[in-house]
Amino acid sequence: MVAQHFAHVDTWVFDLDNTLYPPEARLFDQIEVRMTAWVMEALGVSQAEADRLRVLYWQNYGTTLAGLMAEHDVDPAPYLTDVHDISLAPLTPAPDLHAAIKALPGRKIVYTNGSAPYAAKVIDARHLTGVFDAIYGVEHAGFRPKPDRAAFEAVFAIDGLAPATAAMFEDDARNLAAPHAMGMRTVHVAPKAEPIDHIHHHTDDLTAFLARLVG
Repeated sequence: MVAQHFAHVDTWVFDLDNTLYPPEARLFDQIEVRMTAWVMEALGVSQAEADRLRVLYWQNYGTTLAGLMAEHDVDPAPYLTDVHDISLAPLTPAPDLHAAIKALPGRKIVYTNGSAPYAAKVIDARHLTGVFDAIYGVEHAGFRPKPDRAAFEAVFAIDGLAPATAAMFEDDARNLAAPHAMGMRTVHVAPKAEPIDHIHHHTDDLTAFLARLVG
């Protein structure tokens, strides 16, 4: 039974985008459009070049923001406010997910490469408010992004969680490498399974997976 692999877990860490809501909501499509527009204006480049840099920085630095900070010394606060100014209309309430997360024993937290205020709005739109004990954004890691291990260490130190008794749920497989190395149970939440050593479990249905853990 999968539940036996989580018997030791007392802290449950959830990514936000494409984890606590389905990829079909396509919120990140909106965010990417705003990222490209922001890069165009801030750096004075064409849309094609802004798109290229957005992807390049995401690949090389973990997030577009991290690349912009490293390469162009941008102020992260205005960027985060602007790119997360999107419509949450595609999100629907998730009462079953609410119940499944609430039933988990111990602390439940959200840790995202987005900002904490944005995460709070998404959580509210999904009717998951009140389920989580804490919400952490990239700002809590000094704007270092996942998959940087130092980012996880910073957030986990703030929260006081012990990785050996924690589990991480995440849609981006590369963001599970550091948690795995730190001793966490790792769950890849994505439509397609990837046979990767640092992933313990895969699911394409987070609600159903969590329901299996609490019977």
